[in-house]
Amino acid sequence: MKSLPSYVQDRWQSPAGDGAQVYDAVTGEVLARASSSGVDMAAALLHARTVGGPALRSLTFHQRAALLADLAAYLRAHREELYAVSARTGATLYDSKFDIDGGIRVLRYYAELGVRELPGGDERTVYAEGPAASLSRDGSFLGGHVCTPLRGAAVQINAYNFPVWAPLEKLAPALLAGVPSLIKPATPTCHLTSRLIELIVESGLLPPGSLQYICGSAGDLLDHLTEQDLVSFTGSAATAGRLRTHPQVVRQAVRFNAEADSVNCSVLGPDGTPGTAEFDLYVEQLVTEMTVKAGQKCTAIRRAFVPVGLMDAVGEAVAARLAQVVVGNPADPAVHMGALAGRVQREEVRRCVKTLRDSARLLYGDPDRVDVRGADAEQGAFLSPLLLCCDDPGASAPHEVEAFGPVSTLIPYTTPEHVAFLASLGRGSLAGSVVTGDPGFAREVLLGLAPWHGRLLVLDTTAASASTGHGSPLPALIHGGPGRAGGGEEMGGIRGVVHHMQRTALQGSPRMLAALSGGTATED
Repeated sequence: MKSLPSYVQDRWQSPAGDGAQVYDAVTGEVLARASSSGVDMAAALLHARTVGGPALRSLTFHQRAALLADLAAYLRAHREELYAVSARTGATLYDSKFDIDGGIRVLRYYAELGVRELPGGDERTVYAEGPAASLSRDGSFLGGHVCTPLRGAAVQINAYNFPVWAPLEKLAPALLAGVPSLIKPATPTCHLTSRLIELIVESGLLPPGSLQYICGSAGDLLDHLTEQDLVSFTGSAATAGRLRTHPQVVRQAVRFNAEADSVNCSVLGPDGTPGTAEFDLYVEQLVTEMTVKAGQKCTAIRRAFVPVGLMDAVGEAVAARLAQVVVGNPADPAVHMGALAGRVQREEVRRCVKTLRDSARLLYGDPDRVDVRGADAEQGAFLSPLLLCCDDPGASAPHEVEAFGPVSTLIPYTTPEHVAFLASLGRGSLAGSVVTGDPGFAREVLLGLAPWHGRLLVLDTTAASASTGHGSPLPALIHGGPGRAGGGEEMGGIRGVVHHMQRTALQGSPRMLAALSGGTATED
């Protein structure tokens, strides 16, 4: 049985123990074992701080940007290898491209951002944030802010649903900022992340110590954090809470970012009646969000808010579209939706659906049975798309329980104020959307939704052809959300870079500030 190694202190290290089994999501076959046994977590972090950090900080912003561009090109040339491994996580080719190509695009975006927005030149390693402010009448005393890289490691702990995109979207801004990364993936899909790391190491592009990889349990990793380290977590809200309150994280005030699960919503406007483009857009978007990655997206639509008078029409239209979805082996080009990441994940979804059905009826699908093309439904982690309908909009379960799979619940609303209130019952979400052609309705609903969401999409016929969709995070925009969604922000253009840096206020003469910031200090 193959044991997946970790990559620490610039060398591959095989585990000392057997570890957890890693399964093929399609066949149920055991592919490998994952264990971090024998990895010295303290030594790995020290290596990042003493080797990786200095190596990255010796490069200018533009040199780091060039590394990202070269890495993106290298990985793009090896996409087919990653697609092949991705299929064994249950992903269709479309799903794989969403994950793999999406991650590569983030690298390219931050490479271009570094050249466009960060200072160039041989000694430009400090980011001056905004113009200087005059602190004296004669302009001889100025103040401003500079950002310099933290002297620790960017520790990323990722979920199983995006084994390529997640590590790359965290790596890109950290590397551009000059901070080394330590990647810890979720075990169910770590065989894909392992191949990604192998490719990066094989490329020889990154400086020593700038990238390390822990395959298996995090062990005592967090016990060795310092005030200069960062933690970026993607996963459940419950796990985020435990990590955020880890004694060392609290004691050292470690910078902690969480992107957690949430019951995201989409709102159909009253103008979206059957026969209109808005109605069709809403139905198409909902079906897409239910089936891409088998619904295993932290941004997927879990609550579909529909005007009370349109509930039957929307339910019938969505059910008709779902009936056309072919579930099965993603190697078959006729398959639209593959398997969940594993049978453990499938059982968790079934458990959540059972709770949802206490207050909602099933409109489409069977949680215990699904017709599968080219695979065994029980050996693989297959599940039917499941559409539920909750006639009581105030019932608690649809606003609290997230079935992390191809599951969504239709919920009726009456007024803009009502739907904004219902959305707030989710206690904070990553993404929301409003499908309408009415700007007045859109404005009224968005003002109610905005305090509870990290990102909002307004979808109308004008934007439809170019829209990236409800569930697609973009590197130029923040990815995160308040409350249950974790209270964090990832990416967001330059914000993602500055997150890995210390902002320091500087005071002094124009000449001194110019020398310290590596540029020309000018008054605001």
